[in-house]
Amino acid sequence: MLVVGVLAGLTVGGGVGVIAGASTKTVTVCANNKTNMLRYAKSGTCLSSETKVVVNQTGAKGAKGAKGAKGDKGAAGADATVAITQQSVCDGTDAGTVADELCKIGMTGPGGGLIFFVDYNDQYPVFDYLEAAPVECESSTSWSSVNSAVLAARGWAAQAVGQGQANTTAILAVFGSDTTSNNAAKYADALASGVPASCVTSKDDWFLGSLGEMMLMYTNLRQAGVGGFSTDFYWSSSEYDDLFAWYQYFYYGGQGTGNESVTAYVRPVRAF
Repeated sequence: MLVVGVLAGLTVGGGVGVIAGASTKTVTVCANNKTNMLRYAKSGTCLSSETKVVVNQTGAKGAKGAKGAKGDKGAAGADATVAITQQSVCDGTDAGTVADELCKIGMTGPGGGLIFFVDYNDQYPVFDYLEAAPVECESSTSWSSVNSAVLAARGWAAQAVGQGQANTTAILAVFGSDTTSNNAAKYADALASGVPASCVTSKDDWFLGSLGEMMLMYTNLRQAGVGGFSTDFYWSSSEYDDLFAWYQYFYYGGQGTGNESVTAYVRPVRAF
């Protein structure tokens, strides 16, 4: 027997297990007003001598819990920086410049030529500047008078800015033992003060620029009307195949390939 204290019209909440298996739904029972005996009211209706009791109802929503403690402060992020490269000093002999001024495009570089590229964004880890040789150090020659494959100087990567020195080294490795061939890369590599006779430079680390480097030379110097360039073809160190190499056209900026035995201009490059 289950005995409960009931007030007239009282609705009781909770989980009292009166009817087996009915703990997950509401159940209506009737409590006798005299004996307090409970009976299950399947129909949900009680007699006038009984009080209706509903059990297993969903209770009222509990109070909101207390707010948790504030978490620890996160570590400070690293400061954002923009890399700017202007660390080498040019000689200040150009009109409008002063001595010990940081190198900029169009200024005279350490080798006596003209700066045509500044790596302001530190894109290239081994150099900050590219310098074109003085106009007096320019020559014209074939890319090579002997046909041979320079595979390391071919392809998209070999045309990129920053690849001229590697291309020149690869060309010299193929043609280095051939002292009789007329070779643009050999000319650039041998460039020094007095070689050729009219050339005056304090540096001897020149090379034949890649196609991308020659394009920058055209864009930043020839298009600015400085450097004494011809409006003809200039060889790059980027090879196309056994017979053809890439050139930069200094008349309107086009690029193409020419037979390696053809004579074109050579304006050596140095990086620092």
